[in-house]
Amino acid sequence: MAIYGAETTTDEILEGLDLNGRHFMITGASSGLGEESARALSNAGATVTMLARNQDKLDAAVERIKTNVPMAGIQTGIVDLADLSSIRSYAEGFLQKETTIDVLINNAGIMACPFMQTKDGYEMQFGTNHIGHFLLTNLLMPAILKGQSPRIINLSSAGHTHSDVNLEDPNYEKTEYNAWESYGRSKSANIHFTRELVRRYESELQSFAVHPGVIITELGRHLTPELMEEMVERVKARSTSSSEAKETGGLPFKSMEAGAATQVWAATTSDLEENNGAYLGDCQVGVEGGNPSENGYLPYIYNEETAKELWALSEQLVQQEFLSN
Repeated sequence: MAIYGAETTTDEILEGLDLNGRHFMITGASSGLGEESARALSNAGATVTMLARNQDKLDAAVERIKTNVPMAGIQTGIVDLADLSSIRSYAEGFLQKETTIDVLINNAGIMACPFMQTKDGYEMQFGTNHIGHFLLTNLLMPAILKGQSPRIINLSSAGHTHSDVNLEDPNYEKTEYNAWESYGRSKSANIHFTRELVRRYESELQSFAVHPGVIITELGRHLTPELMEEMVERVKARSTSSSEAKETGGLPFKSMEAGAATQVWAATTSDLEENNGAYLGDCQVGVEGGNPSENGYLPYIYNEETAKELWALSEQLVQQEFLSN
């Protein structure tokens, strides 16, 4: 296994790799980590479908990529992950094209927003970060399973340490809303979803959950000084790897190229076959009890019963059943 770390970039991950003939689909691709992943993958020869809510922003991202990669094979699609009808409409149209998907990177997300609801009435962070991707992934599964060595990459976060999922009150109908707790629930859900995909599909596909690190992107658009202070205190409390991490909160900022590297690694490496379903950070396999700001995770994210129950709840919320196992 190649030795990578927190500062490894997307281009270093893909150096010497020929992705011609491979099709990658990326949600939240009009900026940030999604755009950088699309740039790097297309630069390595891949065909990339970039999904986002806004066509103008998508077109601008494509233009930026083609400035650097003139021959980039880019396609675009409009999907609002906070609107189940938008997801169904896109998936139906895509499947009619009979195009395969080799790798789906569920990169889109919303973080620490005020209490809001999706079009279908779900709490916004849980509804967008998990439910939207749950439905999109399952609807596109026929195209994914026809792909070459198919993979599903779910962008999670060290934020999973804020909270495990709450299966009894996923939409804050009974309890007081907290922005970071909600974010944690949704990021834990991303990992449980990853684990359950692997359990259900076994050797038919690979799936990984990824912590990208701390990067300045549009994801932080809802952050107030108060929320930032709360985040730092939460991180200090959970930092475990060193006294310095406990003091500073262990929040080293990454470049965009380093931030997107772990999901690009997860999407392309041959080094993870024995770690199917793993949580990854800093281009390494996660370590239980390690520093979450690096690649550490809390053990509740690997609870098989929680993953099964979350899948059942998700099916109930989208009112559609998928592969039973």
